[in-house]
Amino acid sequence: MSSTPAALPERAADTSPEHPWPLRLLSLKIGEYIEKMSVVWVEGQVVQLDRRAGTAYLTLRDVDVDMSFNVAISTNALDAMPRPLSSGQRVVVQAKPAFWNKRGSLTLDARQIRPVGIGELLARLEYLKRTLASEGLFAPDRKKPLPFLPRTIGLITGRASAAERDVVENARRRWPGIPFEIRAVPVQGSAAVEEVCRALADLDALADVEVIVIARGGGSVEDLLAFSNESLVRAVAGARTPIVSAIGHDIDTPILDLVADVRASTPTHAASLVVPDAAELRSQLDLTSMRLRRSIGDRLQRERRRLVELTSRPVLTDRTAYIRTQRMEIATMRRRGQLRMESLVARDQDRVEHLRRQARLLSPQATLDRGYALVTAPDGEVITDQDQVAIDDLLRVRVARGDFPVRATAT
Repeated sequence: MSSTPAALPERAADTSPEHPWPLRLLSLKIGEYIEKMSVVWVEGQVVQLDRRAGTAYLTLRDVDVDMSFNVAISTNALDAMPRPLSSGQRVVVQAKPAFWNKRGSLTLDARQIRPVGIGELLARLEYLKRTLASEGLFAPDRKKPLPFLPRTIGLITGRASAAERDVVENARRRWPGIPFEIRAVPVQGSAAVEEVCRALADLDALADVEVIVIARGGGSVEDLLAFSNESLVRAVAGARTPIVSAIGHDIDTPILDLVADVRASTPTHAASLVVPDAAELRSQLDLTSMRLRRSIGDRLQRERRRLVELTSRPVLTDRTAYIRTQRMEIATMRRRGQLRMESLVARDQDRVEHLRRQARLLSPQATLDRGYALVTAPDGEVITDQDQVAIDDLLRVRVARGDFPVRATAT
């Protein structure tokens, strides 16, 4: 007797390795969920359009990321548009999401389609400008200076475009042989933003690339939309290498111009910004060298004239006159010093003699010379009182010319 197959789980959370859903059931569940969604307005860029009997099929791509959906719409809705729909145009679509169970693909069943007008595009760009400005992405203090002469110039531009020729030819005309790293990418259309960002990241990672030029020729507002894309603008703001924006003509101002480190009015102008003019520098160097030689020559002439004036003075006519003058001055100073020293010595001698006389007058010998005597005991003690002497004491008397002993006979 065969066993009854187990019932399939009702919910996705109830599935397990032992009780999985078959793919057809998963597809059915996804279709049921998407069927419950309401009609939605979405915005995108048309990258492919194919008309068939009564129905048009187009691919709608997100303008910021690499994501797209297939859209089906009646040809009557397309014909109701104010102007024919073309590839690359930005539109808003009213559509109902639909899921194809067999193929497992999601499509959009469109009801209405409207082009995004220039006025609406400009309003969105102005809002994006204000948002980025409030974050400080346009601030002058965050902009990096350009190198005087880069080792290699990075160039992002259209393949074999006039902008590429303008930048390369004018840069090499100013500085012959300057090397380039060129990345040829789409500069408008659905793939422009992604390709430019990829090329920017590639060049920014190269150590020899010291400046990057993003160049494109002029065009309409729609043609230049890629260079006002938020993803591209933020990629430029985060780049390590200085960026030069050379988009369109002088009147074209995509947001890239505001966030780049330097804005060039044209690709030709960008070439003049990233490299100096070798001929002009050589001319300036020659002019500076000529001025320097002239200045040195004038200085030498002045010094020669001054030297002639100095050597023509009497003191230098006779080369020994100055030496004689200095010798006489030295001799005079020597005599003055000798006289000064003799005067000081004589004065000190007089002072010493005066002190000697004073010392002689105040000495004990001078007192003895006047007839006085000095009496001392045998132990050398000076007798100043009669009570110090007893009868028969032997004393010594010192007079001006010698001394002699005496004995006391009475007191």
